[in-house]
Amino acid sequence: MGWLKDLWFGYVKDAVDIVLVAAVIYYLILLVRGTRAMQLVKGLVVIVGIWLVSSVLGLSTLRWLVSQAFSLGVVAVLVLFQPELRRALEHLGSGQMFRRRGFRREGAVGEGTVEAILQAADYLSKRRIGALIAVERDVGLKEYIETGVPLGATVTKELLIQLFIPNTPLHDGAAIIVGDAVAAASCYLPLTENPAIHQSLGTRHRAAIGLSEATDAVVVVVSEETGDVSVAVGGHLARGLGAEALRALLMETFELGDDKRAERRFASWGWRKRDG
Repeated sequence: MGWLKDLWFGYVKDAVDIVLVAAVIYYLILLVRGTRAMQLVKGLVVIVGIWLVSSVLGLSTLRWLVSQAFSLGVVAVLVLFQPELRRALEHLGSGQMFRRRGFRREGAVGEGTVEAILQAADYLSKRRIGALIAVERDVGLKEYIETGVPLGATVTKELLIQLFIPNTPLHDGAAIIVGDAVAAASCYLPLTENPAIHQSLGTRHRAAIGLSEATDAVVVVVSEETGDVSVAVGGHLARGLGAEALRALLMETFELGDDKRAERRFASWGWRKRDG
């Protein structure tokens, strides 16, 4: 019976090993979900797939190239994703990775949310109240959401206006929209380091461009000096947009879902010339 006991113990040990590895992978996915690092994970999966195919088919040169990419990729990951790695270790040490977060809502941006942004931007523009509204697309903004005050509230015109009323607790920083919810307010966004940006642009505009350079988010900016409404996408800033131009961009980007077509249309309107 000793061999049966050893066999049973071996099965249990293997099962525990598999469960622990699955748990580690699951929590690693939770850590990177909604951040730029998720795009890296997808890229690594593609590279692993290429390596497996090259191994099965005996493509030695391709397999060697992919192996070299793995070697260099470790250093690149440490350099490029140092903030994400630090945040992951902080979450691991504080136990936050085991807590459920209630601010994130999955799903695409709806027409009601777009309309609320349009109405709020119009209201704030007419009164020259500065605003910064970032809308998540494919690349998650969780790392920026965590710098602000979590809300998880349904997007409405009244809420967006109230967030940017001067001298209120949340008026500084950006409001970040995920799906049809304001995930957080008073968030810090990265400033662009592009030297070609015109010196007249203030912190809000530079933060909008900076986030659009780091992610694929659409960022709406209202200037408190002029009341002009601008939009940053893909590192470019379209300044002084009218109500119809703003509506066309937002509706085509989020409602129709053809991001490239929207960007091409505004490029044809000369928004690259408006960066400065």
